[in-house]
Amino acid sequence: MATGERLPASRVLADELGVSRGVVVEAYQRLTEEGLLAGHGRNGTVVAGVVPTPVPVGKPAPVNLEPRSTALFDALRAAPANADLAPGLPDLSAFPRAAWLRAERSVLADTPSASLGYADPRGTPELRASISRWIARTRGVRAAPDDIVVVAGVAQAFSLLTVLLRADGQDVIGTEDPGSFGARNQLQSWGMHTVPIGVDEDGLRVDELENSGAPTVLVTPAHQFPTGVVLAGARRAALVAWAERGGLIVEDDYDAEHRYDRHPTAALAATAPDLVCYTGSVSKLLAPALRIGWVVAPPRLRARLVAVKRDTDLGNATLPQLVLAQLIDNGDLERHLRLTRARHRTRRDRMIAAVREHLPSARIHGAAAGLHLTITFDREFADTDLARRCLDAGVKVHPLSWHRQRPGPPGLVLGYATASPDTISAGVAVIGRLLG
Repeated sequence: MATGERLPASRVLADELGVSRGVVVEAYQRLTEEGLLAGHGRNGTVVAGVVPTPVPVGKPAPVNLEPRSTALFDALRAAPANADLAPGLPDLSAFPRAAWLRAERSVLADTPSASLGYADPRGTPELRASISRWIARTRGVRAAPDDIVVVAGVAQAFSLLTVLLRADGQDVIGTEDPGSFGARNQLQSWGMHTVPIGVDEDGLRVDELENSGAPTVLVTPAHQFPTGVVLAGARRAALVAWAERGGLIVEDDYDAEHRYDRHPTAALAATAPDLVCYTGSVSKLLAPALRIGWVVAPPRLRARLVAVKRDTDLGNATLPQLVLAQLIDNGDLERHLRLTRARHRTRRDRMIAAVREHLPSARIHGAAAGLHLTITFDREFADTDLARRCLDAGVKVHPLSWHRQRPGPPGLVLGYATASPDTISAGVAVIGRLLG
């Protein structure tokens, strides 16, 4: 059915299918919660969104997984696959379309014409106030609305910060190793030299950071990418002490809300706001396509950060900011997070079971939180070669070596948020057969 098409009344459809009306009502309700249907009062229920029809996958065009550039991600995303287990996305099919549409209608009805002009480059006051309350409640970060700058995702936060750092004569930044290849590439594209800082079971090796001489470091302390470790208490204290001696911490609060075993640890910025440049976004909460994130910079950087943001793009689009503010304030974002946490937990559990069945020699990392697992192996092989053979067989994965700057054990980074449980099991089974 096409978007906007009206569905039969629940009683009519129940009669046609020979089932009870309660079954149809429950089905309509679930599809509405997933944003695929929308109630229009007396006009009935209509299709609000459609699930893409799966495309049969044959042998994809060859993709070279060896060169390290952002073209890798573009090529991998474009390649067809039966099982997309690449990390980096939430369950996009769960995007709260109905809630977003309600908030969008409200915003369009209530926003005065004057608000459609050029806005504050820091972001709308409404969204900055909403973010202030959200990060205080969920991450322990106390920041006034005037301290927050709305940006086009964490990627833009990095680009703005590198402009400031280079203006101060700094072109070196420490990055976790292993750590996000995408973040590292973003920094390098703006002229920064990334120095690898080791990560172990307690998180960032602060002793390596001290010996590196890097004046700034990028960390993902709540859920390190890709290993999934949480920065241990002693390491947090050591990192703060390093910053007190003149360093700057850039905190990417990656995957912090997606924790399944306990409440997430507080952000570093909650304990050292004058030393930490805190960044976050809704890319893993809602969808990357929204391009909405935020920065809470230390006081010494705030005015300059706003100036660079103004010079870059005059500020983010106003209407999506106002819509997101409503979703935060009316509880829809929290409800969505509860829904997706349950889905992600189910899919994580299926992936763990599949890895244990089909890849029994693999070590599983990062299962307590996030949207992906990392698996490593004791034997030596080229994980890029395994990833290429997986893609040839219709399964997308990331080789762990993509996210390393220095040699290390081979492995794979496997996302579970976007695939159904059965697809996850089938995809991992393919990996097991290929690995032998």
